[in-house]
Amino acid sequence: MDSKILSNTKFDPGILVILALILSVAAVVFAIYLFIRLSHLEVNYNLFMRGKNGKSLEDAFKQEIGSIETLKDLNDTLHRRLTYVERSLDRSYQKCGIVKYDAFKEIGGKLSFAYVLLNDKDSGFVINSIHSREGSYTYIKEIIKGECELPLSDEEKEAVKIALASTSAAPASASD
Repeated sequence: MDSKILSNTKFDPGILVILALILSVAAVVFAIYLFIRLSHLEVNYNLFMRGKNGKSLEDAFKQEIGSIETLKDLNDTLHRRLTYVERSLDRSYQKCGIVKYDAFKEIGGKLSFAYVLLNDKDSGFVINSIHSREGSYTYIKEIIKGECELPLSDEEKEAVKIALASTSAAPASASD
């Protein structure tokens, strides 16, 4: 059988047959690859859907979304509470220092003391309680930024020094 189409060209028809064979083999290999991929996808899908239908899967998604919403609400509540605590710390005394001493040498027992309370800005007060045989006397002096306008006794100065050296109870927040 002679073909008039191929007889006029100087092209060998065997090349066409070889190309068709190569393309057929490539198509079969590609089909096998796609079949394997589809099988893996089907296995993964069956694992995902095991024991579930479309309705139960929808319920599971709704439950997870509800959990996420609950976590968001809890996070917002905790953020508000933390903000409140941080603001409260600004008004609270976080540093303290105490020095016990004998105001009068004849009494003994170190019943007198100087006690300092300071906030994070080193402001607060010093209480000095002096104990004697006749009674106990308590004095308070204001401390502003680590300094006092009134003269301080040696014990009061030592208590202020101890309080200033103590660390703040709260770590610096991210907004600082």
